[in-house]
Amino acid sequence: MTHFLAQRYSKQGLWSLFLMCAFPLHAWTLILVFRDLSWMAERTNFGDALGVAAYAMLFAFIESLILFIVMALLGFLVSTVWDKDRRVALLTVLFLIASLWSMLSQLYFLANLQAPDWFLSLLAQNGHPVRVLYALAFVVIAPTLALPAWFILRSEKAVKSIQALIERLSLLSAFYLFFDVLGLVFVIVRNVW
Repeated sequence: MTHFLAQRYSKQGLWSLFLMCAFPLHAWTLILVFRDLSWMAERTNFGDALGVAAYAMLFAFIESLILFIVMALLGFLVSTVWDKDRRVALLTVLFLIASLWSMLSQLYFLANLQAPDWFLSLLAQNGHPVRVLYALAFVVIAPTLALPAWFILRSEKAVKSIQALIERLSLLSAFYLFFDVLGLVFVIVRNVW
C-alpha cells in the first residue's frame, strides 16, 4: 500500500494538497465569521461570538480533512503517465475552482439575489426546469474546470505557475491551521470550565 501511495504522491505533495484544500474553506469561513461576529456579539456577548467562530474554524478543519481525503483518492484516477507534481497541481486547480463556484453560489443566496423574472418564467414554461438548470450549470461550470485541467496536463509552464501559487497560499493556509488550534483550545477551555 505504501508503495502504491508513493507512486502517486510525495509527502510534500500530500501536505501541499491538504493545505490547498484547507485554504478556500478557511478563507470563506473567516469571511462569514467576520461578517456575523458583530451581530452575534450584540445578540448575547462577545465570548459567545468567539465560541461560534471557534466552532466554525473546527468545522472548516474537519471539512478540509474530508475533502483532502476525497481529492487524494480522486488523484488515483489520474494516470501515472503524469508526474506527482502535475497530479497535485491538477487536483489543486480543480479543487480551488470548484470551491470558488461553491462560494459564488452561497454568495448568491447571502446577497439575497434572485433570478430575473423572464428567466423564471422561461423555466416555468419548460416541463423539466431542474434539468434545464443542471444543464445550464454544466455548460457554464464544465469549461472552467476542463480548460485549466487541459493546460496543466499539457503545459509545464502551467504546472510551474500552479506550484508557485501553492507555495504562496501554503503559508496562509498554515496560518489558518493556527486559528484551528486556537479554536480547539477555546472550545476545550469553554466546555471544561
